Amino acid sequence: MKYLSIVIIIIAIGLSIFNITKVDLSNPFEGDSIVALITILAALCAIVLMFILRISKRIEEKVKNKK
Repeated sequence: MKYLSIVIIIIAIGLSIFNITKVDLSNPFEGDSIVALITILAALCAIVLMFILRISKRIEEKVKNKK
């Protein structure tokens, strides 16, 4: 699970970087720029979710080892 979350985080970072290059700064809310912004937001959400999953797994291990 650890490696899968790392791979997903790396893919999401790569996707964000790629889509940042697609944003037209003069018209960021028109055409392909809005699709790029939505994709960047989705990738950032995926990164946050993976970090939450990793933290919850660490907490689960600590609780399990305490018993």
